[in-house]
Amino acid sequence: MKHEVLEVIREVCVLREKKAAPAAIPVFKLRGMGKQIARHLARLEIFSLQDLLLHLPARYQDRTHIQPIRQLVPGDAAVIEGVIKNVIAPPRGRTKLMCELQDDTGMMRLRFFHVLPFQASVLRPGARLRCYSEVRIGPQGWEMVHPEFQVISENRPPPVDSHLTPIYPATEGLSQYMLRKLTLHALQTMDQETVLDEILPDSLLQTLAFPTLKEALWFVHRPPRETLVSVLQDNKTIPQKRLVFEELLAHRISLLQIKKTFQSRQGVPLLKHEKLTCSFLAQLPFQLTAAQARVSREIQQDLIRAHPMLRLVQGDVGSGKTVIAALAMLQAVESGFQAAMMAPTELLAEQHYRVFRKWMEPLGVNVAFLSGHVKARARNAVLKSVNTGDAHIILGTHALFQEEVDFAALALIVVDEQHRFGVHQRALFRKKGMQAENCPHQLVMTATPIPRTLAMSFYADLDSSVIDELPPGRTPVMTSVVASGRRDEVVARIREACQEGRQAYWVCPLIEESEVIACQAATKTADDLKSLLPMLKIGLIHGRMNPEQKDKVMRAFQQGEIQLLVATTVIEVGVDVPNASVMIIENAERLGLSQLHQLRGRVGRGAAASHCVLFYQQPLSDLARERLAVMRETTDGFRIAQRDLELRGPGEVLGTRQTGDLSFRVADLIRDSELLPQVHRAAEIMMSAHQDKIPALLRRWFGEKSEYESV
Repeated sequence: MKHEVLEVIREVCVLREKKAAPAAIPVFKLRGMGKQIARHLARLEIFSLQDLLLHLPARYQDRTHIQPIRQLVPGDAAVIEGVIKNVIAPPRGRTKLMCELQDDTGMMRLRFFHVLPFQASVLRPGARLRCYSEVRIGPQGWEMVHPEFQVISENRPPPVDSHLTPIYPATEGLSQYMLRKLTLHALQTMDQETVLDEILPDSLLQTLAFPTLKEALWFVHRPPRETLVSVLQDNKTIPQKRLVFEELLAHRISLLQIKKTFQSRQGVPLLKHEKLTCSFLAQLPFQLTAAQARVSREIQQDLIRAHPMLRLVQGDVGSGKTVIAALAMLQAVESGFQAAMMAPTELLAEQHYRVFRKWMEPLGVNVAFLSGHVKARARNAVLKSVNTGDAHIILGTHALFQEEVDFAALALIVVDEQHRFGVHQRALFRKKGMQAENCPHQLVMTATPIPRTLAMSFYADLDSSVIDELPPGRTPVMTSVVASGRRDEVVARIREACQEGRQAYWVCPLIEESEVIACQAATKTADDLKSLLPMLKIGLIHGRMNPEQKDKVMRAFQQGEIQLLVATTVIEVGVDVPNASVMIIENAERLGLSQLHQLRGRVGRGAAASHCVLFYQQPLSDLARERLAVMRETTDGFRIAQRDLELRGPGEVLGTRQTGDLSFRVADLIRDSELLPQVHRAAEIMMSAHQDKIPALLRRWFGEKSEYESV
């Protein structure tokens, strides 16, 4: 088995070497590399010299000077040196070995909870040790627990480190000592051989006062002893910024190239005949807002062009994105083509289906629905209508891009809540719309407002539209942050609201009880509320229910047959019940601000005053307290998204830690936002004057991730 794993690693390395030589020298060619180490490195996705050099330290330690024991400070990490005066093996307790180490200024105890045989053989009275660990005050005074140590000769002590010590992201079986040894060999090889050539033009490096790539890598792997650890941890040094800049530049250029590639491809012009559109608008019980009308015009202009549209529509909760999507899809139908919309959950897809049938069937437009739970006979009928073109508009989940789905003439694809889908999933969906040499138009929508910093950086390949206006009649939602001990007050508020003819949600993060996470389960909460509120009709909905069960409960809630709906976060997006005026969210401190904002957006859709109660478990951390305060202070989705970005990072805001979109090695969009204007200018320079350098730049940071170009 070990041999097979290593062979796979070798094959991958050889392939990479052929594609990106000489930078991708296989890592197993480094001095001291064995089969076992190669297997461990593969788990960290380190296959080449370049991979190893770009596997940067997570933090640093200062081991550049020896401190006297008397000068140590509790909580600090330090290097000490002394002689073992006594060794104790306690008969009871966790401690297996205790060494008393003495220097000229004092005594330090070294505590070991487990001892390897070789350690026991060298930890003897009289041995001189150099140790590194955090200092603490134990039951008997100063102590270090499981320090790193080396036995040294008093006559010929080794010199202390001349640089700060890097601590790398590691994996089981791969020690920090080995990673430091390997990176040193990689740095030396980098200097000796023609690898990792400088890609950034000299003029750009000079303008920005950046070091070369090799100088920057030597610095981050072996920082000089005078460098402040705190400055390194904040990525504030010029060499670190130089690496960040190059990665951000590669990301920016890759997105601009995607956009350029799409604009050069052939698309299907979807002419605006307006007959269906006018009939559709005439039957709506409301008028479009000015923002909806503006965004719709932007999309119409994109669709009539001969190259494929690639547009992102952002809109706060309840801003009316679904109507915008419907207008775009009608334009495709009027031009004789099909349109399809993919939603991330069965519940949301089913709701879209109900809404679109209500809107489209009076116009003679056939609407089909496809998901993994559509049964065989019905599924075959849907697949046939999709294939023959009888189905004009197709709504569904991930099932839309399965191999058996064959569209007759798909010219427009719409992705709702686009950040819930992975890169590969969106690419498969796009391929379903390929007609000969024509690419389908793409409209991606999100109800999670994206801060401008992220939009400019993550969606440079997309034209962007913002629905920055809510329809009239929506009332602001009053938000309260309440400790879970005040449940009785909240239950009383629910009773009062429901007896006045309103409806309410009670959201729980989990379906079943968990000993690991102290959250109220939806099933138990529903039972408890039925006991406390016997006069109310209470329903339960969660992700493990089949579509028929969920549909039955949701229909009953929407029709007012259920007054209180207990649910998991499955109702986060898409559920529209204007009569619901109260939202209770359990364990709100565990959810992101954007998710809380989405849930809160389920109420306040009618004319009645609406309330959202955020329950939290005590004690509440300072960060959690600050986040919940943001929810209380504003209902502006863009302000909330910006704060979520600052407090939790882009992966949480965009939902991309699960989808793989967020793949920065050294950059951080919030921390490094000051570099973005320079990155954007440099991208223009590279694309206009240094096109020959771009392939190597993208290979360095993205490898062979060509699938990104398909999205």
